[in-house]
Amino acid sequence: MEPTSNGLGQRLEPIIQEIANILTIYGMDVLGAFAILVIGLWFSGRAGRLIRRTLEKSGRVDATVSKFFSNFAKYLVLVVTVVAALNQFGVQTTSLLAVLGAAGLAIGLALQGTLSNVAAGVMLLICRPFKVGDYVDAGGHSGTVKQLAMFFTELATSDNIRIIVPNAQIWGNSIQNFSTNDTRRVVIVVGISYDDDIEKAIEYIRSVINDDSRILFDPAPYVAFSELADSSVNLVARVWVENSDYSSVKSDLGKGIKQTFDENGITIPFPTKTVISQTPFPSKTDLS
Repeated sequence: MEPTSNGLGQRLEPIIQEIANILTIYGMDVLGAFAILVIGLWFSGRAGRLIRRTLEKSGRVDATVSKFFSNFAKYLVLVVTVVAALNQFGVQTTSLLAVLGAAGLAIGLALQGTLSNVAAGVMLLICRPFKVGDYVDAGGHSGTVKQLAMFFTELATSDNIRIIVPNAQIWGNSIQNFSTNDTRRVVIVVGISYDDDIEKAIEYIRSVINDDSRILFDPAPYVAFSELADSSVNLVARVWVENSDYSSVKSDLGKGIKQTFDENGITIPFPTKTVISQTPFPSKTDLS
């Protein structure tokens, strides 16, 4: 039995030695790859949370943007971790990165419009030209901002119509925000007849302004002659009001000026034209 045992031991000895060599060579690689994965997973979560907390503490970045950059940093670290682990095993990651790059380029070209909306959405959330609740004129549409998402902005018009505007369309054009400032200027242009007294008309306009408590007197209201128009002498009134009072003051001011002019005999003329014909009109005799 001993010769048989010795022969079996001699045959197994090279196999055991080969296994030991493999474990010696690749065991450290496995441990190294495992360590890289553990450290990478820990660091990815840590980096994501750190970026999110930093952006939220700044107070200048929207929560949506903070979450976006947090997830971006997290997955970027995970990709680097996987590539490093594969490289530890001896896998040629250059070709893998080339394939991933080509796939990313193809996806980017296919989703060019969508990605442009995402990029524009990020810029809108960072720069904050408007916020939810503001009344804006953006992307060729006017309305109150109801939602600012990564791909689109939702507006509601004054007659409560919902409008979805792509962010790229908004970011690529001028934006007018009517709600940013606390005060706005109301401008009223009114025409009077050439036969009326300009100074009296100006005094009547000032009396209407002084009777309205919503009108601010710092800056002081401005009422003056504007121009000699075709059918009227135009006067202009410029007053400052609180933003929330703009529409009501503009309506009431115009109405008050018209009523005051009517009570005091000031005429608001309508456009007229005088037609001079060089060809005499036919008489009744000629027509008969």
